[in-house]
Amino acid sequence: LSMSIGALVAGVLLAETEFRREVEVSIEPFKGLLLGVFFVGVGLGLDLGAVAADPVLLFGLALAVTVVKTGVIFALARLWGMGARPALETALVLAPAGEFAFVVFATGMVEGIAPPALTSTVALSATLSIFSIPLLALLGQRLSRAKAPDRPTTPEGAAPPEQADGAVIVVGFGRVGRLIGELLKAHDQPFIALDTDAAAVAAGRRDGFDVFYGDAGRPEMLSHCGVQTTRALIVTMDAPGKVDEVVTAARALREDLILIARARDDQHAARLYALGVTDAVPETTEASLQLAENTLVDLGVPMGRVLVSIHEKREQFRKAFQAAMPAGGRSRTTRALRMSQINTAKLES
Repeated sequence: LSMSIGALVAGVLLAETEFRREVEVSIEPFKGLLLGVFFVGVGLGLDLGAVAADPVLLFGLALAVTVVKTGVIFALARLWGMGARPALETALVLAPAGEFAFVVFATGMVEGIAPPALTSTVALSATLSIFSIPLLALLGQRLSRAKAPDRPTTPEGAAPPEQADGAVIVVGFGRVGRLIGELLKAHDQPFIALDTDAAAVAAGRRDGFDVFYGDAGRPEMLSHCGVQTTRALIVTMDAPGKVDEVVTAARALREDLILIARARDDQHAARLYALGVTDAVPETTEASLQLAENTLVDLGVPMGRVLVSIHEKREQFRKAFQAAMPAGGRSRTTRALRMSQINTAKLES
């Protein structure tokens, strides 16, 4: 395959894998630059002398291509159930020749399928049609909005939400993250997971979980995963520095986010509360509480009394961790907790 066709095929393949979110974030800085280079190249390839020599043929061919593509795309859009106005807007935007027309023309000329004169003429008409994209897009927007009929009110709950809306984000899909994911799935709570371990991602996807490869410490990645609409974000990684990085990025994007993080020890839990987590779960403390619970139950203490005492002890630890924070961190955590509680109440209502 040529470089252009090969790049297209590679992009299509990657778009269907667990690496697509990381790829989107990685190529984002280059997107605008490459688009600029492409359109500058298209403009430089426009031979104004050739256009002036035979404008009727070139503009007529560009118009014919645009009209034919508009009709075909509009018919297909209507066939697939799209409304008349959205279908018309879609058809007008996609009607001009695409960028791969130049790849096809160049390949055909190299292979001797079409003579160079014909290829040059068709390429010039394709270039002229591309310059009409902004005007056709504007026309499509105006036609789709002008005299739009009133849409019937959708009954509450009739339309399913988008896939990312309300889904919990689990950062880290090792043993802890997988267990959380299994429990979320058992209680019909939608979630997606992120991990930088390709083997863990592949294993999770084999088991039917929506796991993606990506670095959750990058705000762009969290945004691609729908952090603005997620109900909660759970950080399960065992690297304290990375946990702090993810918590900082997530809290900067949303102050009302329910943010639960795994902590290495008591000092790490206090630091996480200072960064704005809703709840920090230190490994050492939770292991001690679990051991105490099992011991009391095995000694014959009623389960209800054991659970109450464990819950009270956990609350004491939480207050102690929050008291160990600086004043600024306490106020930020209190504000984040209050906003997350308000957000939770809204979701439940």
